[in-house]
Amino acid sequence: MAQDWSTRRFSLGQVVITQNAHSALPVQEVRQALTRHSNADWGEACEEDWQLNNEALLNDSRILSVYSTSNGTRFWIITEWDRSVTTILLPQDY
Repeated sequence: MAQDWSTRRFSLGQVVITQNAHSALPVQEVRQALTRHSNADWGEACEEDWQLNNEALLNDSRILSVYSTSNGTRFWIITEWDRSVTTILLPQDY
């Protein structure tokens, strides 16, 4: 039976954003990305990361989503393995 990842939910924990991301990203686009992330839409993540994220919903591993703003700024959303914190950051912040 195929798994319906769109129905899997997980806790974001405390949501934090790096200073660089806060300065560079439009608030509404970050909110939209967080909604997508929490609904198992991993955005522009590569196929391998999509699969790892889907598995992480079952085995409590770290989840990484990748998105771009309307002006092309790429950013990541990472939820830690224990679901205690979700961080919004630019790749250079990592």
